[in-house]
Amino acid sequence: MATRHLSTQPAEQHHRRRFLDAALAVLTDRGVAGLTVRGVAERAGASTITVYTRFGGRVGLLDALYERAFDLLREDLQAVPPETDDGIADLLEVAQAYRRFAMASPARYGLMFERSVHDYDPDPALRAGVVATTFVEFVTKINRVSPPGVSARDCAYLLWTSMHGLVSVELTIRSQSHIEDWFLDPTAEAHGRMYRHGVLAMITGLGLRN
Repeated sequence: MATRHLSTQPAEQHHRRRFLDAALAVLTDRGVAGLTVRGVAERAGASTITVYTRFGGRVGLLDALYERAFDLLREDLQAVPPETDDGIADLLEVAQAYRRFAMASPARYGLMFERSVHDYDPDPALRAGVVATTFVEFVTKINRVSPPGVSARDCAYLLWTSMHGLVSVELTIRSQSHIEDWFLDPTAEAHGRMYRHGVLAMITGLGLRN
């Protein structure tokens, strides 16, 4: 199935980015409730008809925003330091970049992974495309440290689900009032240490090594 995401010519990219930046700002500042065509148009200083013209409506705008969010994640993963002789350390750097991305904008992360917009279901072809271009970063790093005969794709999936679980729980905990006698202190540093410990435990359990 073709995506609902509307393609544009290169000359339109600047205007398109302006609307997507506005949509990301609305999502961060006002949450999902503010993510309407009118809200995005107002933030971009444009009319609602302009948004409809460029994206075909709310679903087209959400598709484009969904795709843009994954573009930003991929850029962050690609921005980690160049590969070193320590493949495990390099993999851990990518995992840390993933957590930083999630913490930078929980609302954006929710749009990507948590179905936070209850009536929005990204087009399957669009989902397949963003997954293929983003999670290849994990597969590439894992390929360097996978034992012979072990599927790097399987390892990447298991590692990502662990990372996603840790991040999702952290976001939930940090959005709520702290309770006494919880497993760890309610600080970013404590959560960061637990995340690193969990990722390393999964790496070890998968038998990944330099």
